[in-house]
Amino acid sequence: QVQLVESGGSSVQRGGSLRLSCAVSGINLDEYNMGWFREAPGSEREGIACTSMGEVPSWHSDSIFIKGRLAISRDKARKTVVLQMSSVVQDDTGVYSCAASRLYCGRLYRMYEFWGQGTQVIVTT
Repeated sequence: QVQLVESGGSSVQRGGSLRLSCAVSGINLDEYNMGWFREAPGSEREGIACTSMGEVPSWHSDSIFIKGRLAISRDKARKTVVLQMSSVVQDDTGVYSCAASRLYCGRLYRMYEFWGQGTQVIVTT
């Protein structure tokens, strides 16, 4: 059974940093591209970044609202994928989800086969 479980969501003060983890089980992390998405209230799901397993390029959002503030990495030993974001602003509020795709690494959420339930991030002033 494939499971992606996000953790690390919380209330974060504006200007602070967040670190989200995605624990992966049921699939070989070496064989999947791993992406992070977020969904703000009233908005569509938005791709943030994807770390490639090597066959396709990794990808980061080029949105001016995100660019330069995030890092994505994978820890093969712990079978986790980590998203770090700095200098958070209120627009970073939302539910953050990780996803796995065998062939794709990019912004299109329909291209991912497996999803976690998400973790809530609230940016406060």
